Amino acid sequence: MFYFDTLFGKRILRSDYLEGVNHFFTTRDGFDFDKMSAKRLITPNQTHSANVQVIDKRKDYSETDGLILSNPGDAVYLRFADCTPLMFYDTQKHVGAVSHAGWRGTAAKIGVITVKKMQESFGSKLQDITALIGPAISICCYEVGDDVKEKLLSTVSDTTGLFDGNKVDLKKINSRQLEETGIKKIDTCPYCTVCDNDMFFSYRKENGTTDRHYAFMML
Repeated sequence: MFYFDTLFGKRILRSDYLEGVNHFFTTRDGFDFDKMSAKRLITPNQTHSANVQVIDKRKDYSETDGLILSNPGDAVYLRFADCTPLMFYDTQKHVGAVSHAGWRGTAAKIGVITVKKMQESFGSKLQDITALIGPAISICCYEVGDDVKEKLLSTVSDTTGLFDGNKVDLKKINSRQLEETGIKKIDTCPYCTVCDNDMFFSYRKENGTTDRHYAFMML
């Protein structure tokens, strides 16, 4: 379950599904990540791709919308303002990941790609992976064209409850993709970035704002 907390005087959002992992989603309060004392703090150049990379000795990760961490002290943060934040943690291999799923990333199944890369690179097992789906635009506020709707719904076998007319549920689509892949433990945030715009930034509601909230994880 998601709950609000305070860190260094800033309001943040966490999930009790990942109590043993240093993770949180920021709010409109903002946050200074330098206070986290990470050995390395990494953020990728997000381009709405489905490119997921394992963090190594590099500093730059261009055209990347998912990062996998395996080294203690490494930290990542990704930017969001309506798109769906995805977090993953393997409780046995102690490997984590954060991915950015806008409609393009969701249509490309970036969450599933992240999980498969954790399996290929670290031998993660599906039963050991916990997933979080963070604050994002919800079905109440996300209306799309027929082409986008078809692309999104074609990524799952069961589309029940994922759409209402031309409104689609990005959070539930990402969750359904992961469920159909074999992930059992998934916590989905109830907050909508449009309806709860007093807490989170919304690209749609705020007419293309450049402000962002963040998803952060440190091993």
